[in-house]
Amino acid sequence: MGSVKDYFTNLGSGIASLIKGMSVTGKEFVTPKITEEYPDNRDNHPVADRFRAVLTLKYDDQGNHKCIACGTCERVCPNGTISLDIKQVETWDGKKKKKLDKYMYDLGSCTFCQLCVTNCPTDALEFSNDFEQAVFTRDKLVKKLNYLPEKEEPKPTPEQIAKMQAEKEAKIAAAKAAAEAKKAAAASGAAPAAEADPLAGIELNDAQKKALAAAASDPEKLDKIRAAILKAAQLKAAKNGASNS
Repeated sequence: MGSVKDYFTNLGSGIASLIKGMSVTGKEFVTPKITEEYPDNRDNHPVADRFRAVLTLKYDDQGNHKCIACGTCERVCPNGTISLDIKQVETWDGKKKKKLDKYMYDLGSCTFCQLCVTNCPTDALEFSNDFEQAVFTRDKLVKKLNYLPEKEEPKPTPEQIAKMQAEKEAKIAAAKAAAEAKKAAAASGAAPAAEADPLAGIELNDAQKKALAAAASDPEKLDKIRAAILKAAQLKAAKNGASNS
């Protein structure tokens, strides 16, 4: 008798459980559907703003980026995801400058820690939320972020050319003056110490005088201060020459 009773008891509980489950299923037939219709809605698919999908290099409307090829992002990356190829170029004023050649990024090894973005000194990087990054081979996950051709160095403006010419003329004039003073001293039989003082004729302000006096006992520091004062005077003379021209 016990086994028959248990049978009908279990049968009743099973039927009750089935009815309860069917009631839940029945409610879903009349519940509004919220299923995402991906990929049919990929054009307007909602993605969270903070979602990090792939690292990108920011470009403006003119096709310029702000990367200065400092290599900070490459150094802070914890697993070598970023690799920069840097070249040296010569600017219009004859100086050397680092310039980005290739910015390679391996999405397959990126941990999306965003250290590259937060440490970039020029705010040149960001993570997009383009989540469609599925490919068949891992080598396609290696991306070149500077996909636009790198632009040539800008040509100097007439003002910059005038300033550079004025600085050059000021240096030549200072060298000629020093040579003439040295020649005159040699002709008059004066001691070699009579070499023209580069600071001669430069009106020093109180701060410069104090700095020279404080460094009198340190020849190396004194030379650096004198060189800085001379350079400031030359730049001032060049600026005045450019404005007069």
